[in-house]
Amino acid sequence: MEPFLAGKTAVVTGGTRGIGRAVVEALLGSGAQVAFCGRTPEAVERAAGELSGLGPVLGQAADVSKWDQVETLFAAVAERFGGLDILVNNAGIGIFRGVREMEPEEWRRVIDLNLTGVYYCCHLALPLLERRGGGYIVQISSLAGTNAFTGGAAYNASKFGLNGFSEAIMQDLRYDNVRVSYIMPGSVNTGFSPGGERADWKIAPEDVAQVVLDLLRMPARTLVSRVEMRPSKPKK
Repeated sequence: MEPFLAGKTAVVTGGTRGIGRAVVEALLGSGAQVAFCGRTPEAVERAAGELSGLGPVLGQAADVSKWDQVETLFAAVAERFGGLDILVNNAGIGIFRGVREMEPEEWRRVIDLNLTGVYYCCHLALPLLERRGGGYIVQISSLAGTNAFTGGAAYNASKFGLNGFSEAIMQDLRYDNVRVSYIMPGSVNTGFSPGGERADWKIAPEDVAQVVLDLLRMPARTLVSRVEMRPSKPKK
């Protein structure tokens, strides 16, 4: 890949597997130094070892729904890299049940991780972005943020909320030289969606990572506020 991000620092949440892992690899391949987090030390250590040959990388165990763990993550980024240019909020969870069956703790878990965690990361990233004169925030949302489905009450609510949050902070931050975009993939071949089945007709995680790079390449005068992605030939 062309090292067009040489000298830039990025943070990717949920970077140990799936879309997040593909984004980490794409950013490293484009010359960035990258910090990423995952929820367990074991997953972070394994991913950091596998990624170490691709470029400067920092792995940190952090559950982004926990304020103190997010503080520790961004403190580690500040100490290691001194500032921040790119934040990719990817960490998320899906619990797919009807409202009758969903327990209060399951509801809180989805909302806290998928939505509140994004706020935590944006809030703590902004001072580091300001050190560099601005930067880019990319949110990995979902078509579930515009299209509700049966059993998706918590997940739909979290992604509808994420889209609204992203549009609001885009307007808050645009004159501070911080661009904000959100990407809404449909079915991605990660085993995340209801049923968890993998299939070649689905979007590849690397395709989402490519869109992240495309956004970062966009001239500073232009902002692509949102991107919708779908499989070209979904299952009939």
